[in-house]
Amino acid sequence: MSRPDIILETRALKRRFVTHKPLFGAPIEVRAVDGIDLSIRRGETFAIVGESGCGKSTLARMLVRLIDPSEGAVIYDNKDISKLGQKEMRALRSDLQFIFQDPFSSLNPRMTVGALIEEPLRAHGIGTREERRVRVADLLSRVGLMPQHADRYPHEFSGGQRQRIGIARALAASPKVLIGDEPVSALDVSIQAQVVNLLEDLKEEFGLTLIIIAHDLAVIRHMADRVGVMYLGELVEVGPVDEIFANPRHPYTEALIAAIPVPRVGARAKGHAVEGDPPNPIAPPPGCRFHPRCPYAEARCRQERPRLAPIAEGESVACHRHEELSLNGLVEGAAGRAPAAEKRFNLYRAARATSEGAKPSDNSPPPFPSNKE
Repeated sequence: MSRPDIILETRALKRRFVTHKPLFGAPIEVRAVDGIDLSIRRGETFAIVGESGCGKSTLARMLVRLIDPSEGAVIYDNKDISKLGQKEMRALRSDLQFIFQDPFSSLNPRMTVGALIEEPLRAHGIGTREERRVRVADLLSRVGLMPQHADRYPHEFSGGQRQRIGIARALAASPKVLIGDEPVSALDVSIQAQVVNLLEDLKEEFGLTLIIIAHDLAVIRHMADRVGVMYLGELVEVGPVDEIFANPRHPYTEALIAAIPVPRVGARAKGHAVEGDPPNPIAPPPGCRFHPRCPYAEARCRQERPRLAPIAEGESVACHRHEELSLNGLVEGAAGRAPAAEKRFNLYRAARATSEGAKPSDNSPPPFPSNKE
């Protein structure tokens, strides 16, 4: 029975890609996503992290049916969208929107910014032409651009500005779930902070459920409520972000945290950094898929595949030895900011708190009409 606080979930979700079809025998397949069970709560920010090639982006695209699953189900609001036809799925597109990793290739260079943002509104038959024009101007203002930018083309903007345009387009049809596939990885560090803060502000303003795909743990720690750690197509740990960083229960999570740079001369993070390359996803190793790179692996790990199982309220892990291992999380003292950086950060937080405390404008635009009930 589905819980009312769950807006999106997956059940035994799998996706295989055929890489070669021999003349005789079975086709050779890559198991990009292999049996994911995941539940996303309404209004939360859920992050999915892992190395490149672990299946994060494939999972994100399956959540909105940009890629169809090979097996399993995607449940949105108690409805299995993995079995919906094209017409039924089109009606749900306004609820499930996507922010792509590359802000330039995701925007049609032959369309103006205004036309790009208006396109979801026209596709779903929302509003009149004048109402859509007002909506576009409002969205540009909300993401930190100017209404007159609607007449320009994507190549006239910087990478950070193009990502803001992508966010505005994703918000145009008033979605309930917004999925960002590494939305800041292609941007400069200074711009990353601006876009992350923008997403947080928009989440509160529009009541969104955010799903963020990333491999930058600093970004995840700043904005996520819960985290799912993926390795070679599987979830190996799920839990609250603070608990994941302070007390990781899976050796792979410990290794990811150990790889976070420590901004102090001579300082090193605790824990065992992961070594070597991930195994071949065409022929994953038996037992635990992490055991060839795990410093704690034993005979059982090489033979028996662990299942993701709950270990506490809101926490799950797929590790045979999670009860006996004492793993290292993020040490605050070692990873703290230098005094000068901390001073600048405090000034930034004070400025942001001042801007958030300002009263809203009296001439803000009226609520935009919607075709949703």
